[in-house]
Amino acid sequence: MFDIPLLRYKDSGNFFLIAGPCVVENETMPLEIARKIMAITDKLQIPYIFKASYNKANRSRLDSFTGIGDLKGLEVIKKVRDELNIPILTDVHSPEEARLAAEFVDVLQIPAFLCRQTDLLVAAAKTGKVVNIKKGQFLSPEAMKYAVQKVLDSGNNKIMLTERGTTFGYQDLVVDYRGIPAMQSLNVPVILDCTHSLQRPNQAAGVTGGQPELIEIIAKAGIAVGIDGLFIETHPDTANALSDGANMLPLNLLEDLLGKLVKIRKVL
Repeated sequence: MFDIPLLRYKDSGNFFLIAGPCVVENETMPLEIARKIMAITDKLQIPYIFKASYNKANRSRLDSFTGIGDLKGLEVIKKVRDELNIPILTDVHSPEEARLAAEFVDVLQIPAFLCRQTDLLVAAAKTGKVVNIKKGQFLSPEAMKYAVQKVLDSGNNKIMLTERGTTFGYQDLVVDYRGIPAMQSLNVPVILDCTHSLQRPNQAAGVTGGQPELIEIIAKAGIAVGIDGLFIETHPDTANALSDGANMLPLNLLEDLLGKLVKIRKVL
């Protein structure tokens, strides 16, 4: 795997973890969550990348929370990087956002619904940052070779792909684990998003639902098929989270889950 700045425990043999809250809700919450996750990943020697969105652009309703302001949100997550010396990931939605966020973070994430946007992929690639592309809910795993090639052709070989489920009817997603080795055959690390894969999108109320009780099952299956990394959104109070609370993992359950996953990884 290519080098990611500040990533620790690279030689531990463990999967790597991308984890954090869905969105920056205030100035203090991201650092508090990152400290708790870091204590767990240090204990288990899991390479850890902190994740938080500074701008939630894909909301069903106009009154949904989208962030505390772009620059302020980016400064908050950069503080996590500076104080804890860990790499940071955030998602971007336009070429302009890619160029701006690259000044603050180590990994730029392309949302699933934007994975075919050429201008966005090229702009993210040209920042020189690691580019994590989420597989579109509407695409086959094999079709992701075109997104990968766009980044490669733009002069950047630091690419990761993330499986986050495939549309199954109007209000459900399903994970096809055959897609993981298919995407790994593109010679990039592949991540399993254990929380967004359990979303229930397009609900009549305009607020996405979820099945967080299945996170452990999704994660165990991912480890069993040889996933390179896991993506888990987590929050200390999911019932009152301002975005995606319905499918995030309660933070107090994270250590037990990761402990089980490390044991499975060792057996394999």
